[in-house]
Amino acid sequence: MPVKAVLFDMFDTLMLIEKNHEFYIPSLMRAHEVLVKNGLEVRFPIFLDAYVKARNALYEKANKRLEEPHFNMRIVNALRILGYFGIESEVIAEATTAFCEEFMKYVRIDDDAKSILEKFHRKYKLGVVSNFAIPECVEKLLETHGLDSFLDVIVVSATVNKRKPSPEIFQAAVADLGVDKEKVVFVGDTPEADIEGAKRFGMKTIYLERREQNMGKVSPDQVVKSLAELTVALAEF
Repeated sequence: MPVKAVLFDMFDTLMLIEKNHEFYIPSLMRAHEVLVKNGLEVRFPIFLDAYVKARNALYEKANKRLEEPHFNMRIVNALRILGYFGIESEVIAEATTAFCEEFMKYVRIDDDAKSILEKFHRKYKLGVVSNFAIPECVEKLLETHGLDSFLDVIVVSATVNKRKPSPEIFQAAVADLGVDKEKVVFVGDTPEADIEGAKRFGMKTIYLERREQNMGKVSPDQVVKSLAELTVALAEF
């Protein structure tokens, strides 16, 4: 069956997070600065402790159903732990945006991403399916690096409140593409979330081998070591 569409994972596939994920503390500090500007009277270490507790509690429940609450909820729940209730939604959104802006400094586009998407856009429908708690940040990164114009669909886990390997997030992307799932190839770097999830849903898969990982029983249809190798890999379907 001919391939009609290609879906990509976002992070560590089309874009790479540098410096061993050191973005987290600087990004949270930016969010904290916004909150302090709007009335929070708590030093950063105390805010950080509340944030970690809020995030862990949130995902203790969400993980059971592969849900993805928006990042805003982490901030809201952290503030509640600290005794701050009724903070305006605009302030919460501003804090999340500040986190995103700092995070973006640690992200770079893969050297082959733009040329591959530009080339494939002439032949296939294209999309991104990403696990991330800030959909607006994914969209901003794609726009900043000039990739959004090549994409027919962008589905982020926090938008649909389901994350890979949940079938619901893949279903949302395929529905938007208007292509039978058997004619879609998913490209990703994570064995369980990307490859096993996409295969279980019924799509063909290409594993992007960024680093050595335990594949377990996961068996992708193709394996590549760079995005540049995708042209040949897709031709083999």
